[in-house]
Amino acid sequence: MPRLTIQDFLQDDSGAPILDARAPLEYAQGHIPGAVSFPLFSDEERARIGTMYKQVNPDKAVLLGLDLFGPKMSRMVQQAQKLAPGKQVRLHCWRGGMRSGAVQWLLELAGFQVQLLDKGYKEYRRWVLQEFERPRPLLVLGGLTGSGKTAVLHALSARQPVLDLEGLASHKGSAFGSIGQPSQPTQEQFENDLALQLAHMEAEKPVWVEDESRTIGSVHVPPPLFQQMQQAPLVLLEIPREVRVRKLAEEYGRQDAGALASSVLRIRKRLGGLATKEALAAIAEDDMEKMVSLVLDYYDKTYSHGLSGRPAVRVPSDTCDAAVNAELVLAAAQKNWPAAMLNG
Repeated sequence: MPRLTIQDFLQDDSGAPILDARAPLEYAQGHIPGAVSFPLFSDEERARIGTMYKQVNPDKAVLLGLDLFGPKMSRMVQQAQKLAPGKQVRLHCWRGGMRSGAVQWLLELAGFQVQLLDKGYKEYRRWVLQEFERPRPLLVLGGLTGSGKTAVLHALSARQPVLDLEGLASHKGSAFGSIGQPSQPTQEQFENDLALQLAHMEAEKPVWVEDESRTIGSVHVPPPLFQQMQQAPLVLLEIPREVRVRKLAEEYGRQDAGALASSVLRIRKRLGGLATKEALAAIAEDDMEKMVSLVLDYYDKTYSHGLSGRPAVRVPSDTCDAAVNAELVLAAAQKNWPAAMLNG
């Protein structure tokens, strides 16, 4: 069958699974969202073949590859039958070369219809980076720590396109952001997931996104997208400090005290020695409101400094109820940017 462009490969609606023929370590570093690891060679085998290719000669490397491939053929066909009972698959390797070619030959021999990605995963990565360069209408939701911005975005998502950066990053953005979250993706996987989500959004509709710093835990927002966020209209949700303290204290009260203490220690240089000591003591005494109040002194000051000079539409609210605040935020956007919201 002819090779597919990256656009056709991703837009295929047949339900055919995507098989990734690269080695497991390559897959773990980053893969097309939803793809299944279907390695032709193990990490060790790939290294052996690569060494022989470079240090001996390419012909012997090919022969070694065939020796390693032969005993696996039956097992790979059986695995493919489990993954794709309808015998239709999409397939790729790193750059559409010998690995995907060998797997394609095997599966077609076994009666599968195989759609091969032209230029492989390397082409997907090129597409990912291009996706971040595309200009798109954004609306940024800001607010001090504890304002419930993520919950407001979730409430908005029922009616508006929303890009949940913290959800994709598995991190809430502060020194406490990893608590209760799964492990963060690699930077490459974060970009892969992010680009595909952006591509599924209609280009003319404004997309809501949370006001984030450049880094979210161990990953960073791609520079072209971050620049667009910095230049986009900002809606600033203003929640009273005491309401935010109660909300955060309730959330952190359900978390492990050791994890909270570790998070405080990560920002001890910025908190200062006395505030750090008092925050750790508050955790030990299960006084979450005191701990939160001490930490908010730092975060509120830092966030407010970052906002200085940036125009914003301010939306005051005396509650952290996400549904209520979503209505307020949406009304503010419709009032201030009616043309953009009309497209949405």
